[in-house]
Amino acid sequence: MRKLSVLILSIFLIMGMSYEGYSQLNRRQIKKNRRQISSYKGRKKGFGKERRYNYIGLSVNGMNYFGDLAPSSKMFSTDFSLIQPGVGLFWGHRFGPRYTLRTSFNYGGIRGNDFESADPNDSDGIFRYARNLQFRNRIKELSIVAMFDLFKNENTYISRVQFTPFVYAGVAVLHHNPQAYVGENSGLPEAGEWVDLQEIGTEGQYAPLLDTDANHGIEPYKKWQVAIPVGIGIRYRLNQVMDITFETGVRYLFFDYLDDVSQNYVDPGVFDSDLARYLHDRSLEPTDALSGDSRNNEAFQSFISGRVTTITGRDGNTYQVISGFGSEFPDNVRGNDNENDIYVVTSLKISFVVGGKFLRAKFR
Repeated sequence: MRKLSVLILSIFLIMGMSYEGYSQLNRRQIKKNRRQISSYKGRKKGFGKERRYNYIGLSVNGMNYFGDLAPSSKMFSTDFSLIQPGVGLFWGHRFGPRYTLRTSFNYGGIRGNDFESADPNDSDGIFRYARNLQFRNRIKELSIVAMFDLFKNENTYISRVQFTPFVYAGVAVLHHNPQAYVGENSGLPEAGEWVDLQEIGTEGQYAPLLDTDANHGIEPYKKWQVAIPVGIGIRYRLNQVMDITFETGVRYLFFDYLDDVSQNYVDPGVFDSDLARYLHDRSLEPTDALSGDSRNNEAFQSFISGRVTTITGRDGNTYQVISGFGSEFPDNVRGNDNENDIYVVTSLKISFVVGGKFLRAKFR
């Protein structure tokens, strides 16, 4: 009888222990299931169609440039007061938790002006001030870039992340056309007008240069060019279908004539028009062509004192130039052809989700 009692007691103890173990296991499984349900975000295999979407948008842009007509020779020197406005349209396709492909069209302008940007009281700036060149350029840009979000987003477009920084890089095709303003006191038929510079050849592109000339072999630059856009930005979700984005990006170019300035001065006698000769060397122009403000300041007058000379051009005519400017000589540089121009586009964008799909989650 005692043995039977011990056996029955042992069975109850084992059953109790088993039940307690089962209960603990079951509670853990319930908690696990609850966590899975609460964190469920759709199918886990791949980035499903319900989380891919397109968007379109508009942008307001500001453009500025770094090149030969910058305030100084320092890297990324620019005159922010000359930033020009622009507009843009874009379309994007999100195809991964971090990845978007975007194509954009931007239209805007850049400009530079030695008179406005260069400091005549600076040892480097006085040469740019004396050079006295200026330009504007209207740019039409079509680009395609790959964007990488720093914050991963596995959700549908409705519950995408609130905000994320991102980086982008790609390729762009652009059309540009540098122009210069002809001073109203120039005495030329084009006075008071903006003229296209590429057709004029201000550095001797269309002139019969000698083999010994510094710019020998120079060719006209193309108005169609390729650029590499690289940039960063921050995107913020305003509501289920609308985002606002701030970004800035550099356009790296493969040429140096965004401002129509790159190499050396040439002999003024090689030009076949007074307009080309005038736009080639504006160092003795007494005023800024755009504003009409006088350049008769102490720093400039001190710099040119004893430097103004008369030369005989190859056409047999005589011309007044400042020594170091406006005439053929290896050291008479008009620009720096060792570095290509670049421009920067800073944008405020508003975008709208279109064609997004949202499928209800199916639990198995």
